[in-house]
Amino acid sequence: MARRLDVTGADGVRLAAWDHTAPDHTAPDREAGPAGPGIVPQPGPDSAARPGGRPVPRPARAPQLPPAPQAAGSRAQAPVPGVLLLHGLMGHAGHWAPAVRRLTGGHRVVALDQRGHGASEKPPAGPFTREAYVADAAAVVEQLGLGPVTLVGHSMGALTAWQLAAERPDLVRALVICDMRASALGAASQRAWQDWFRRWPAPFPSLEAVHRWFGDEDPWVETPNPARGAFFAEVMAEHRDGWRPVFDPEQMLTSRETWVHDAHWDSLAQVRCPTLVVRGLDGELGRAEAQEMVRVLPHGAYAEIPDAGHLLHYTHPEAWSEAVEPFLNGVLTP
Repeated sequence: MARRLDVTGADGVRLAAWDHTAPDHTAPDREAGPAGPGIVPQPGPDSAARPGGRPVPRPARAPQLPPAPQAAGSRAQAPVPGVLLLHGLMGHAGHWAPAVRRLTGGHRVVALDQRGHGASEKPPAGPFTREAYVADAAAVVEQLGLGPVTLVGHSMGALTAWQLAAERPDLVRALVICDMRASALGAASQRAWQDWFRRWPAPFPSLEAVHRWFGDEDPWVETPNPARGAFFAEVMAEHRDGWRPVFDPEQMLTSRETWVHDAHWDSLAQVRCPTLVVRGLDGELGRAEAQEMVRVLPHGAYAEIPDAGHLLHYTHPEAWSEAVEPFLNGVLTP
């Protein structure tokens, strides 16, 4: 079971992180903070991760990159190489649990509930800017002694990861980008998200209703998708009138507003560490754009997971780990 660590982000915001490392691999002199109120991440069901019981195909290619140089003094800072997992918009740290279970030892793996998400603080006035998310991630790396860290980000979390790698190369050893585009999505995309949030029939009368709506009844669902229903059920909390998301939808729109209108190729090109770009074959990141991202990166590699969509690490954790672990082993081996 993951161990909670309470940390302080930018502007004093309270953040919850979850250490998935086995006790004998955890860095010494770091103790978990008080559990406090909030959501304890739960792994998704295997049935959701592998719908229909079908075996998960192997990724197209497992990248091999040379290890990044180790910063002076880093061994004293992190006796075990650190890995920080950053979820996407509306996600939480527990969404990484199915994938983390399949990673072998040798890494100190910490998942963060980013501001506005999960068990972390949701300040009414924000800020929910790119700068705030990046500063939070840097604070977590420094306070937990994870640096130089390997950052693994999904969707919005991947953008945070590569912006931190570009701005603070001293903190980052390597990077994994999961299904995040570098191109601008535009105003029409933001309007579509606003309309989508308005369509939610919240509060939901039960968790079963949450599963059913997000997995089947949501107009954005083209075919029944039980894993998507399970994904959203993990970020719901029960109230007197029913089940509501643990995040504020308006805060999610504010967070998205800060990056959806801009392209992010310039910051991507500034990433100097080894980087793996992973996409699901049916995800939001197209193959051509993913391969262009690899070309732009000074030390980029590519992998894709057949049959997976945007939630690739959650729905196909075995195939995801098969794609990512050789890269992790390569960059984390002294």
